[in-house]
Amino acid sequence: MRRLVRVAFLLVALGFGTWVVVGQWEGIVAGFARLSVQALVLSLVAVVAALCGGMMTWRALLADLGSPLPFRTAAKVFFVGQLGKYIPGSLWPVLAQMEMGRELGVPRSRSAAAFFLTMPVQLGSGLVISGVTLLAALPGSVAPYAWVFLLLPALVVVFEPKVINAVLGFGLRKLRREPLERPLTRRGILTAMGWALLGWTAYGLNLAAIIHEFGLSGVSMVLFSIGAFALSWCLGIMTFVVPAGAGVREAAMVAVLVPVLDRGSAIVVALCSRIVIILGDLVCAGAAGLSARRAVAARRDPDPRKAA
Repeated sequence: MRRLVRVAFLLVALGFGTWVVVGQWEGIVAGFARLSVQALVLSLVAVVAALCGGMMTWRALLADLGSPLPFRTAAKVFFVGQLGKYIPGSLWPVLAQMEMGRELGVPRSRSAAAFFLTMPVQLGSGLVISGVTLLAALPGSVAPYAWVFLLLPALVVVFEPKVINAVLGFGLRKLRREPLERPLTRRGILTAMGWALLGWTAYGLNLAAIIHEFGLSGVSMVLFSIGAFALSWCLGIMTFVVPAGAGVREAAMVAVLVPVLDRGSAIVVALCSRIVIILGDLVCAGAAGLSARRAVAARRDPDPRKAA
């Protein structure tokens, strides 16, 4: 039954991911026609690196809460679970991670805490890096979105260990769940923030590889790409109903890119980046699942020729 549920989850997630692609097919074809193979490869490599940064953010929080997982195992739980973000509703990824984590001895409350903490960590780090890079590259581009950065003082307060542990404890009591055995530490939070910042940087490089095909390059454009991507995705993180922020992040990205690109080119860049990210999700989930399966086979049979 568990295997059947997992297969059904994957099929539904992949179905919605395909639906997103089909709905934007004409724009996708037109956009990719303007991009070179080299740009697409560089963009995909950057996306995979960014997704790994997100996985390491979650893994650092889970370890700080008392459940350190090996890299391969953590990758499988995170990337396969993340396919659920393409299903309408915001709870599918955490439900998948909770179920897979439980089989590895991770309490469900701990998996849920790590999942929900990852979002504000990404939001806070994204706002920081977008503010710094956009101000450095093109100061005027930040002005229309100044209101978003008002969240930063609140996030700084929230990520004080005493505050966040109290909030987690209150939430678990309300849900009638067992309290966390280990509280979050400042070191764990800072480690997660560091991985998140690396992830945003890689996402920005993905965008820069695409923008380069439209005749824009240089250090300032790379900085602008990092800031534009982080800001648009932070706006998308604030939506919880749309699958994987579909449409919201692209619209925000187009608006942020307009100061350096015409609207048509900005739409193409946003769509291409979106599709590369979907492809990156599939690549990471497939690679993580295959790697974990091979690791299990190797433990069962130490002969590397048979395990292969």
